Amino acid sequence: MSASIALYRKYRPETFDEVIGQDVVVKTLSGAIKGETVGHAYLFSGSRGTGKTSIARIFARAIGTHDDDIYEIDAASNRGIDDIRALRDAVHTVPLRSPYKVYIIDEAHMLTKEAFNALLKTLEEPPRHVVFILATTEEAKLPETVVSRCQSFRFEKPSQSVLKALVLRVAKKEGYTLEKSSADLIALLGDGSFRDTLGTLEKVIAASTDKIISPQEVELVTGAPDGRTVNDFLSAVAARDVEAGLVALNFAMERGVEEKTFLDLLLRKMRAIIMSRFVSTSGARLAEDFPPEDLKIIEGLAKDAIQTLTSKELSVFLAAYDSVRVAAVPGLSLELALLKIAGK
Repeated sequence: MSASIALYRKYRPETFDEVIGQDVVVKTLSGAIKGETVGHAYLFSGSRGTGKTSIARIFARAIGTHDDDIYEIDAASNRGIDDIRALRDAVHTVPLRSPYKVYIIDEAHMLTKEAFNALLKTLEEPPRHVVFILATTEEAKLPETVVSRCQSFRFEKPSQSVLKALVLRVAKKEGYTLEKSSADLIALLGDGSFRDTLGTLEKVIAASTDKIISPQEVELVTGAPDGRTVNDFLSAVAARDVEAGLVALNFAMERGVEEKTFLDLLLRKMRAIIMSRFVSTSGARLAEDFPPEDLKIIEGLAKDAIQTLTSKELSVFLAAYDSVRVAAVPGLSLELALLKIAGK
């Protein structure tokens, strides 16, 4: 692995063909280029790490813009009216080496109200050689007057399977072997972000000594809960054993495990139990996603906990998500969910 280039930068897509997980966006933008219907203002919105700025750069180059004529502006640092006035003056100069000048304004929602007002006129009537691409994680904070003057594209979070495939591909190129369950855990911890997923993989690779990465290594490096601890908690829920459930949960919280991560892994295993119970063809897929120890627990509970691990229990833990963000005590939301299921 290169010591100087982060994985998310090293494997950043350079062409539309290399983009994964944003098929609709790529198809629409490619169609506009082929049909010579390039607009003057675009809005890319979506959660962090979904490829907004990467695709903005690809689009800029695809319409013939040289790097010297691509300007990236961080609105979090250049958010005032003076910054936008300077931009508004600069757009009137002709491109250096291209038919277009492309301005990529990242975190556009951070602009001040006055800055948005100053930008509005330029968005309405930009010079013919200028294309604006506004990127944001919080579209709702943009004035409607700005949004209405842009062609809007919503970037979706990549699926678990897309991120897992990315992890396996990048690890192989870096010379490392991952168990599929290791890649699955890294993808889960990436939380729907290409950048965060590759960042997690990079940490795991840096800690590896033998180029073969097990789920236990991933847990150790990332602080994810030990799979056995989640299994113990899950078994306690099925048995309505409050004491055993609290012991397992406290064990995880004392080791600094994030409650949301514990809940993510718990829900994933509960879903696997339901899939194993009702979908006869799910065995092969589950064997790819879980190590043998987890698979044994999942298949056992699918058969033996028909009355105590159902959609009802799954719904209770799903509802716990809303309180995880505001709970003052780590683990409290899961403790309350356990007590509710046990009727305490």
